[in-house]
Amino acid sequence: MDDQPKAEGEADKKIVHVYPLVKFSDMNDDVRTEAIELSITACEKYAQNYEHAAKAIKELMDKKFGTFWHVVVGEGFGYEVSYETKSILYLFFGGNLAIVLWKCS
Repeated sequence: MDDQPKAEGEADKKIVHVYPLVKFSDMNDDVRTEAIELSITACEKYAQNYEHAAKAIKELMDKKFGTFWHVVVGEGFGYEVSYETKSILYLFFGGNLAIVLWKCS
């Protein structure tokens, strides 16, 4: 065991990811890359309003990849959805901000 005393506050540090951390996706690489870029841009633009961020992501995905996209942006939620194969992305950005997008027609 490590008996070394820890620096003050070291045990209380959170790991904050400043890059997108993909937890699950079955999208092909091109669509996933585009979806991640769209999501990051929207979440940075609407950092104070997750509802606007989700709406922006949905509208852009509908325009680029056809209709019936659904998006959830927020912190501390669970989800269970039915989706079309090759159309789901679950990622974290900027620490605890989670983004789930999927297509279901």
